[in-house]
Amino acid sequence: MSADDTQEAREQLIDLAAQFYDQFELGEIPHMSVPTRTKNNIEYDEDKDVWVYGDRESTRSANSVQGARKLLKAVYTIEFLADQLEEDRSSTLRELYYLSESWDNEEAQFSSQDESNNLVEDLEIVSGVTREDFHMRPEESGATIMGPLHLREQTRRGEREIHCQEDVGEGGYQIPNNPDTIEFLGSDADFILAVETGGMRDRLVENGFDEEFNALIVHLKGQPARATRRITKRLHDELDLPVTVFTDGDPWSYRIYGSVAYGSIKSAHLSEYLATPEADFIGIQPADIVEYDLPSDPLSDSDINALESELEDPRFQTDYWEEQIELQLDLGKKSEQQSLAARGLDFVTDTYLPERLGEMGVL
Repeated sequence: MSADDTQEAREQLIDLAAQFYDQFELGEIPHMSVPTRTKNNIEYDEDKDVWVYGDRESTRSANSVQGARKLLKAVYTIEFLADQLEEDRSSTLRELYYLSESWDNEEAQFSSQDESNNLVEDLEIVSGVTREDFHMRPEESGATIMGPLHLREQTRRGEREIHCQEDVGEGGYQIPNNPDTIEFLGSDADFILAVETGGMRDRLVENGFDEEFNALIVHLKGQPARATRRITKRLHDELDLPVTVFTDGDPWSYRIYGSVAYGSIKSAHLSEYLATPEADFIGIQPADIVEYDLPSDPLSDSDINALESELEDPRFQTDYWEEQIELQLDLGKKSEQQSLAARGLDFVTDTYLPERLGEMGVL
């Protein structure tokens, strides 16, 4: 992030605080409006091809004790972030939560990290500045890339060039908190394979899938962090690489795919920045459980409720997803990625993935 970007982010924060002051000057009750972050308030933007927030809003207003307390916390947080940018420092979301305990007004202190996380998201929305530009970062996700990608990154000692196969160990290249600092120098990859679990990621690397099929294997590490989604989008947009997503076959994993492809509900204000609408789902599909006779577990009540909820989720209201979810409800089963090992350790790389990627037109 350049000095000009840092200054712009700081000015946006100060302008936001000034709005509260101006409201006081005009005799208005200080307030801040943000979009309601629920699935009932997301809509498809056909021009941008992503899901964004609709018109429903929630207002944080000082006309109640609870609302006044939220605005007080917002002002203290703005001051902290503005000072942090001026000093060119950074902090984690967890540190912000604990730092609030040192603030001189107890009413400004956060009662939980969820509260401080949500406030940072509110500030992103109303200021138009991402938390990365606030110099805020999450705890390290540990997500990685393995494959034929050559890049340049910024380090504390200057720039460094890395090849994500030749210059890394079996663990791969660790994705930084802000992947916009990376410059792509070249790639021989044909597609991106985003993988949910560490066990499957390790199986693919050990079997040499990235080398045999010129694949960039991105380990999502469960629900992907924003940095993982951002670098995946950049790889797709800048290097014109197809994105495929390979997860377990359960409703929670379908939401992992949804966050990559459509964006998450809580960060729909950043969908254009994070989501890759062209991403395709490989599996595990409910249909795969039948076709490959995979070991499975019965759906729990929470699984069933989640699947039924996804049928009402606009991000999953396509013919493909409705068919797969209805099939899974009929089967009453779910399967993990690693259940493919029941057919042998090489089945996933020799048969399953080549067949699915061939059906999808990737191979």
